[in-house]
Amino acid sequence: MGMADFWDNQEKARQVIASLKPLSGLLKPYEELEAAIQDLGALGELCQEDEGLESELSAELAKSEKAAEEFQLRAILNGPQDSSNAYLRVQAGGGGTEACDWAQILLRMYSRWAEKQGFAVELVDELRNEEAGIRSATLRILGEYAYGNLQSEAGVHRLVRISPFDSNARRHTSFAAVDVMPEIDGSIEIDIRPDDLERQTFRSGGPGGQHQNKTESGVRYIHKPSGVAAESRSERSQHKNDDMAMKLLKAKLYRIEEQKRKAEFEKLYDEKGEVAWGYQIRNYVLQPYTLAKDVRTEHQTAQVFEVLDGDLNQFMQAFLRQKAEKANKKT
Repeated sequence: MGMADFWDNQEKARQVIASLKPLSGLLKPYEELEAAIQDLGALGELCQEDEGLESELSAELAKSEKAAEEFQLRAILNGPQDSSNAYLRVQAGGGGTEACDWAQILLRMYSRWAEKQGFAVELVDELRNEEAGIRSATLRILGEYAYGNLQSEAGVHRLVRISPFDSNARRHTSFAAVDVMPEIDGSIEIDIRPDDLERQTFRSGGPGGQHQNKTESGVRYIHKPSGVAAESRSERSQHKNDDMAMKLLKAKLYRIEEQKRKAEFEKLYDEKGEVAWGYQIRNYVLQPYTLAKDVRTEHQTAQVFEVLDGDLNQFMQAFLRQKAEKANKKT
């Protein structure tokens, strides 16, 4: 950045500055921890002379332990796209209105989580169910390490509750799938041949007024070799929807290639898997007791309503710790 010709290529300069942010996000807290350790050592020596300082030492020690734990979790997020913004897609499973309502609950859960982190949330695409809920929807979540944290959420989510749509008040089980993709910045080239693309336009419908219903502002791109599709319908402008659909398609293609390289290609709803019993990564039980439990990490809490209101960090952190433990065993 100190080079004389740094700003000659403004696009490249912006990419360099963007890549600096996650590095600073690690280096700054590391330096602060080093300074805190030195201060704790000095305070410990003073406590030997004045026992009245022990309460201050305990408070500073607890603060430093919390900072060290947060730094450890941030250091785990060392993947090439972990610091990126994220696209999160929710897809209702089989089960009609029950599943569609559950998909909408999940969409709200992730929106609330993002808001609590101070992230911006944009609705890229939404296909509503006629009676209630959504059949599918895609969010764009903008914030540092959004993808790194949200990658723990990819998979099938299972809900058990007394159905609000059942006049006999019976207990129902519903499924919905969540997929998470990083937003690809300009530093990574995703080469898509024009001959491999099929572009479709359609009337957006849904919220947005008469304009969206009367004009074909919605855009869908299909990558013919892989069959991967991405669409955007939330903007009034076809041009903006076109740009967003292409970004989402590139994000999907990048994620697929990334998973292939890691040999961890998961079977999700719009690929080879099922949104059904036996595929879930997390269970949310509202009846006859309350419990949210992650099948992979065994982390659980009875405060399921807080979880559905966006209290997801506990599950994300458990997933990251498990990921780090597996990586350490391999090395």
